[in-house]
Amino acid sequence: MTEHRAIAARALWYVGRGAAELRAETVPPPGAGEVRVAATFGAISRGTERLVYGGRVPPGEFERMRAPFMGGAFPFPVKYGYATVGRVEAGPAHLCGRNVFALHPHQTHFNLAADAAMVLPADVPPRRAVLAANMETALNAVWDGAPGPADRIAVVGGGLLGLLVAYLCARLPGAHVTVVDVDPARASPAAALGAGFAVAESAPTACDLVFHASATAGGLATALRLAGDEAAVVELSWYGEGDIAAPLGAGFHSRRLRLVSSQVGKVAPSHRARWSHSRRLAAALELLADEALDVLLAPAVPFEDLPARLPSIFGAQTGAVCPVICYPGANETR
Repeated sequence: MTEHRAIAARALWYVGRGAAELRAETVPPPGAGEVRVAATFGAISRGTERLVYGGRVPPGEFERMRAPFMGGAFPFPVKYGYATVGRVEAGPAHLCGRNVFALHPHQTHFNLAADAAMVLPADVPPRRAVLAANMETALNAVWDGAPGPADRIAVVGGGLLGLLVAYLCARLPGAHVTVVDVDPARASPAAALGAGFAVAESAPTACDLVFHASATAGGLATALRLAGDEAAVVELSWYGEGDIAAPLGAGFHSRRLRLVSSQVGKVAPSHRARWSHSRRLAAALELLADEALDVLLAPAVPFEDLPARLPSIFGAQTGAVCPVICYPGANETR
């Protein structure tokens, strides 16, 4: 069934360097083949959205950086984000009342095509489902790196993405996975997800595969140092318009190292012929059935408080967990 009336909604807009506000929007009745979603939980991508918030998206990347349902245009104002969970309020009968994930910006209510609303698996609670976009990025990165059983794997950068990559790799039989970070506090979530932990000075060397997700020049240097001969370093960091020094002298060439970029905008080449974006996102949702992943979720921030809370959310000390948004009427215990 379709509800034939427009409703008022509110959305988060980035409106200038370090500035954001909530704006009123009118959501029309959903059209044929559309659903209306009432948001319950959301997540902020600290890496990407911090660059958007700071006005650091390079002009040459304006089009590639557009989120699926983004409003406005870079640099400002933009309605940005891509991790929203909600309940279908109107649309096709088989979807009404279902919990869904959508790659939609932060907004209380919105319409979108029914096939863009991914129904949550029964064993994935709505609050944990906000990790789907990050899990999709991690899954694509693992496909790009192609780790194998019994491999020695280092993940440099123990933020949300690095920890999800470590989680996936740690499920390989006999794999030895170590999260490497400057913050010893990352040891606890790494252990909860089945990985070891080390600071750079004591991290294992001669690794079969290294993932880099720290978004720092020092982290990249560490990743290259930890890679074994002829191994690959998979670069997951998004630096925006910043320039990063890559230490490609010394043994980089003689050890025949490979520096491989990974980006979620395209399905990894190893799977692209068979996997669509929607199939990959559905797989990412299914991978969230493990309650151990709840260690990655921060206490939820009420949607109405977001503009005032963004400076602390994007602060340097909150990168190991996912900033969660709680919309009006959501049950925070779910």
